[in-house]
Amino acid sequence: MDNLDTPLAGLNRPAQDLATLDLGIGGMTCAACVLRVEKALKKVPGVQDAVVNLAMETARITYQPLAADGAAQFRRAVRSAGYEPRAADALMHEEASPWAGFAPVALGVALSLPLLVPMLLGWLSLGRGGHAWMLPAWMQFLLATPVQFILGARFYRGAWHALKSRSGNMDLLVALGTSAGWGLSVWLWLSASSDLHAGAHTAEQPHLYFEASAVVITLVLLGKWLEARAKRQTTAAIRALHALRPELAHWLGSDQAPQDETDIPIAELLVGDRVAVRPGERIPADGLLLEGETQVDESMLTGEPLPLGKAPGAMLTGGSVNGEGRVILRVTATGSETVLARIIRLVEDAQAAKAPIQRLVDQVSAVFVPVVLVLALLTLAGWLWAGADMETALMHAVAVLVIACPCALGLATPTALIAGAGVAARRGILIKDAQALELAHRVDIVAFDKTGTLTVGQPRLTALVASAGQDEAALMQAAASLQSGSEHPLARAVLQAARERGLTWPEPHAVQAVPGRGSQGDVQGVTWRVGSLRWMGDLGADLGALEAQATHLQAQGATVSVLAENVPGTGGVHATVQVRALLAFGDEPKPGAAAALQALRERGLGLVMISGDNPGAAQAMARRLGLRPEAGEVLANVLPGDKAAQVRALRAGQHVVAMVGDGVNDAPALAAADVGIAMGNGTDVAMHAAGITLMRGDPALVGAALDISRRTVRKIRQNLFWAFIYNVAGIPMAALGVLSPVVAGAAMALSSVSVMGNALLLRRWKGR
Repeated sequence: MDNLDTPLAGLNRPAQDLATLDLGIGGMTCAACVLRVEKALKKVPGVQDAVVNLAMETARITYQPLAADGAAQFRRAVRSAGYEPRAADALMHEEASPWAGFAPVALGVALSLPLLVPMLLGWLSLGRGGHAWMLPAWMQFLLATPVQFILGARFYRGAWHALKSRSGNMDLLVALGTSAGWGLSVWLWLSASSDLHAGAHTAEQPHLYFEASAVVITLVLLGKWLEARAKRQTTAAIRALHALRPELAHWLGSDQAPQDETDIPIAELLVGDRVAVRPGERIPADGLLLEGETQVDESMLTGEPLPLGKAPGAMLTGGSVNGEGRVILRVTATGSETVLARIIRLVEDAQAAKAPIQRLVDQVSAVFVPVVLVLALLTLAGWLWAGADMETALMHAVAVLVIACPCALGLATPTALIAGAGVAARRGILIKDAQALELAHRVDIVAFDKTGTLTVGQPRLTALVASAGQDEAALMQAAASLQSGSEHPLARAVLQAARERGLTWPEPHAVQAVPGRGSQGDVQGVTWRVGSLRWMGDLGADLGALEAQATHLQAQGATVSVLAENVPGTGGVHATVQVRALLAFGDEPKPGAAAALQALRERGLGLVMISGDNPGAAQAMARRLGLRPEAGEVLANVLPGDKAAQVRALRAGQHVVAMVGDGVNDAPALAAADVGIAMGNGTDVAMHAAGITLMRGDPALVGAALDISRRTVRKIRQNLFWAFIYNVAGIPMAALGVLSPVVAGAAMALSSVSVMGNALLLRRWKGR
């Protein structure tokens, strides 16, 4: 296992042959719009995939750079489909005022209320007949027409583009429904006027439906405004991360060319620059602390509530808050390569992704609008067949069109995913893909790597037991020399012990790592090996008198390695491996690891610890962590290459398995699990293989991640239920004449708002 110097340092992604582009899209209103944009983008040559997110108003396009011209082609395809291409982060930079974009809604309310109030008063019959409260027809026409054709112009544009592409969407339903109401009202008004001019004396003007078309458009606009306001709240986590970037840095030049302190934009910082950070300021970029000591608040990045002490040599993360000391750092990463930029990218990736459950919603949406149009025609024909007049039949058909808008259906899943990924990021949990978030709630077995995941991962050399006649100091020098080029935790423990004894060591030669076993190389002309007991057994080495010592150390929970010398043979005898010393290493459980495992057990989850240690050492540590080796909760002597096979074996019994690890050798197991969870203090390879990354190495976050998944999936199901129930219950009621177009419009707007509001409740999650 390899550890980097600082948590989060491995949040990068390897280059891929395919390119990815994010594009903002304006004008989408429902799930049908999503499908039309995806279809248009996938027709562009070279595009491998296009995923559109209605809640984020973005498209993520995966394409072959040599086959596609890129952004210009994609923008043209979006515009040709009838939508507005824009910057991918446009939603992030929208006006933050709670009342932004409310002006059209306010104008609609002002024009619609004079039409609606007389109708309500007529229903209440406050001292007069119903029609007596109605405004003159010409006044109704003047109030309703601007709402229909100016405020409602967006619906006509969307409907026209949908018709051109031979598809349907919410705009088409609203435009058809309200136009029918407005047109019927004009026809009744003009017919009554013609009758009056022809000499027919009517006691009262006919009932007109201008108020229905105007109020429906106003309600839909209100619903879209509330949706936009809720979208700004769901993306608050991303905006908060963007806000962590300071605008200026106190530049001091480089080590080779120091300068007087000068304020420059952080976009001009280069790797190697020296930067001063004053007390209370945000650190402008990732860097190595050169001078000064301080406390750093990394809570917005890792969720860790307490400031961490930093001394020279420590790594600092851009975006975190400096404490009481002025410090100087050397920049190690800038721009898109910083930890903060990668965190933002991971959260955006999760929020832009499409969960598997959304595929079913897309299939339903593809046929939803055509089915609604057929139902509206059947409603019209049915009422006419039953003997109703055209006026009544048309109003019931309009109600069907209005209530069936699939806005809530398209928002149900992405809004919950955005809110879930956002609240997870604030608690130090990065969710890389929507599939992991959706699947994690079904996990029933959690497998943990031991070293660095459940333990501190910084073992120390507790004993060096030399064989008879050997010089302990010379053996320590040989071991330190052989391990001097390795980043393995056990190697660092050997080097630290040698330094504490005041020893120096010569340069090794021909050093070779043997994965899962140890390393070998030449030190001053002698070939040495240091590695596991099993490796020494495979080499035919005899522990002799040290075997009892090895058994005793293992029983105490130590990890035992062997230092052996390769002794050349003489007279045709092959070289032999002679054991010279035992190296015993001890590690400590992470604080809170035992409590975290117990909390998972109380939730009914199965627990397994996978370790490359011998059974004695692995079982001793497991008992300290509260695990039960006798119940099969410990898998010991597992080579790195075999971890994935162990995970697959756990999955074989119809179990859903989460694997938690942090090292390079954990990556195959993380990929083999249903849900891979990487510790943020581990390596970039592990994080790339995992669907979820814990930004600090706290095992308690595993339970939190599973809980967020459970709550997010619950919200998705609730949202889909409400989205479907509005239509399942509302369409028949509208067809049967129970709902008027105005009530149908209010119900349709309420369905979208309720879905958004329900998803936003996830932001109240505080964890356990």
